Amino acid sequence: MNAPMLSVMLIQQLSAAALAFSVLVYVLLDGTDLGVGMLYALNRGEEDRHIMTLSLLPVWDGNETWLVLGGGGLLALFPAAYSILFSALYIPAFMMLLALVARGMAIEYRDRARPGRRRIFDALLMGGSALAAASQGLIMGVFIQGIPHDGVRYTGDGWEWLGIFPAFCALALMAGYALLGAGWLVWRTEGGLQARARRHGRVLGALALVLILLLLVHTWGLHGAYRRHLSDLRFSLPLAALLLLLAGGFWWAPAGRFPMLPLCMTLGGVAVAFAALLLAVYPAIIPPGLSLHAAAAPALSQGFLLIGFAVLIPVTLAYNTYGFWVFRGKIHARVAADKTARNR
Repeated sequence: MNAPMLSVMLIQQLSAAALAFSVLVYVLLDGTDLGVGMLYALNRGEEDRHIMTLSLLPVWDGNETWLVLGGGGLLALFPAAYSILFSALYIPAFMMLLALVARGMAIEYRDRARPGRRRIFDALLMGGSALAAASQGLIMGVFIQGIPHDGVRYTGDGWEWLGIFPAFCALALMAGYALLGAGWLVWRTEGGLQARARRHGRVLGALALVLILLLLVHTWGLHGAYRRHLSDLRFSLPLAALLLLLAGGFWWAPAGRFPMLPLCMTLGGVAVAFAALLLAVYPAIIPPGLSLHAAAAPALSQGFLLIGFAVLIPVTLAYNTYGFWVFRGKIHARVAADKTARNR
């Protein structure tokens, strides 16, 4: 294999890595926000919901930057994959976008609404978060089970997302997001809200672990390529050991003196599950048959765009990190009550 061919393959691999990283960071960051929104259903007190909203206000919009980066990057770097994927997923993708808009509007306007109308924004926040998480799970399920295509165009009927496997993926992702939300509340809150988040986190942690393991087992049986990849102990064994280690750390962390540890353990667990799914489908970008090479844009285009990613990813990471640093620490009930009084 000559040097130019190696360069083309390297560019394609780097392009895929940039996309995978963008999607992973989105799942970790905005998945936490969506999880907090879903946990509104388990925290009915006005003060608790106000504190939960305050914890999201400074960071939620910056977290969604990664969704734009991932979607735009897929279109530019792998246009054939973009065409096939979103032709199959018009409905769940549109539901997700509408849900994210409703969720964002509720976060911004909830605390400035009259008490009687606040319930409407609470419903939008809970429903938008749940629908966005479920839609993303349906998209993940359709992607993993495989999308019918002829290598250039989508050849399905548009209803693959209504299958049992996508529905199971939606349930698993909602549980994972809710677990991330519980970890976030353990870190950012105190008192009764924090205690409830710890209890919810234990239940959600067990549920999410079981669902992830069942999802991986089901994925293993979908295609022969998946079985070969997941059966490779060089990769699957370290991932399984790391997942069990993180699960053990999660169970220990809520009882300790480090409130950020449950969230860190959960973030690590989600990242490991994401890596396992990538291991199963690689090197396909539209499973089971469309490879990275077949779907890639010209190497010169990808190389040019990778320069942009090399700038945007560090800048966006720095922006997110700075936002979390500025608004770090606990949200105290007294401060939240003062803010509520000023808004009224």
